[in-house]
Amino acid sequence: MKLPKEGRGPERPGLRLAMGQIMATPAALRALTETDIRTGLARHRQGDWGECCPEDAQENDRSLTTGRRLLSVYRSATGITFWIITEADRSVTTVLLPEDY
Repeated sequence: MKLPKEGRGPERPGLRLAMGQIMATPAALRALTETDIRTGLARHRQGDWGECCPEDAQENDRSLTTGRRLLSVYRSATGITFWIITEADRSVTTVLLPEDY
């Protein structure tokens, strides 16, 4: 499913990550609310990697300049863990559950 782009403004000065087409897996759409998804996408776009381990967060920071894939980890309002992955070429960003990977 294609979702519209939306954001709250950058948390890092000047950062507004290009995310390409926004997609979500069927399982993510069933498990998450629209608010969960929109909030996660806004955080991801602004460089807030959520609950990634420190090593993955550092890799994401490097990937902003080296053009590699980005992975963020968030929890829904009801505690469901979900991921947001932006492909290296920034053409697609996918909201998914870990078991969808």
